[in-house]
Amino acid sequence: MGCGRVGAALAAQLDSYGHSVAVIDRSSDAFRRLPADFSGRKVKGMGFDRDALEQAGIDDAYAFAAVSNGDNSNILAARVARETFGVEHVVARIYDARRADVYERLGIPSVATVRWTTEQIMSRMLPNTTSTPLPGDETAVVMVQLSPHPAWVGMSIEQIERRAEMRVAWLTRGSAMIVASDKKILQDGDLLHCAVTVAQASKLRRTLSKAPVKEF
Repeated sequence: MGCGRVGAALAAQLDSYGHSVAVIDRSSDAFRRLPADFSGRKVKGMGFDRDALEQAGIDDAYAFAAVSNGDNSNILAARVARETFGVEHVVARIYDARRADVYERLGIPSVATVRWTTEQIMSRMLPNTTSTPLPGDETAVVMVQLSPHPAWVGMSIEQIERRAEMRVAWLTRGSAMIVASDKKILQDGDLLHCAVTVAQASKLRRTLSKAPVKEF
């Protein structure tokens, strides 16, 4: 639902992959954003209207994405797709991050546009920041990207994990993402990506920001 820039790009990509796609938008002019070779179905109407959804083939849908420019419309359409038509894979784009958290708790996966953009910018400005959990949730798992102290260079992933008491998910070396096998040796400039709880994140950041304690 929604044939704006995001909806059109999403529909075009799915269509190019060979999927059967239907796009719903209340304005027929919006369909001009679709490429000339788009082979999917175009339905003029409201994305939460049963007739429009049925015309788009909701009864046979594997997934449904609500990506219009209105939070209320997206959530309403997502709920209709999930609760009325039983579509298992449903996602809604939400501009208000506070609403997104509420709907996530209700079992409606959402993409909070402003929050996602903010986190992407933060991850590039401050590489050692963590993703944002719900306030006060110390047990939430976050992905931490860390640039270890130079003294860690030359150690194996197994040694780093044992000394820092954590697990490395992968590491970034230049523009490449590398699986963090036990025998992999940390090189200068490598970034470690670790999945930890919020409570563990600060301790891990402090540990890796300085030289490792010597073992006796």
